[in-house]
Amino acid sequence: MINVTIYKNEKHICMGFNAIGHAGSADEGQDIVCAAASVLMVNTINAIEAFASDDSSLVSDDKEGLVDFTLSKPPTHDAELLLKTMILGLEEIANDYKDYINIDFREV
Repeated sequence: MINVTIYKNEKHICMGFNAIGHAGSADEGQDIVCAAASVLMVNTINAIEAFASDDSSLVSDDKEGLVDFTLSKPPTHDAELLLKTMILGLEEIANDYKDYINIDFREV
């Protein structure tokens, strides 16, 4: 199962996220749940780096299925929109594939 934790500050603004695990809905290379979640997360990180001026940190480990992305300060408008879009997509996946992805929110 992919466990995603969305980091939010006291104003409920997304400050980053942590994802760990593999969906396990199919064999490696055939797992559409893992692929969809991965694309959303990696594209969000790449888009923030390319189109927003936010400072961030990233830790990843493909074997563990780990992605930990955090912003050093509250996001710019563009980064916030990108993160909200990622969360929307992950929530839609979680609604359809409850056994393979779980999303929690944590105040940081």
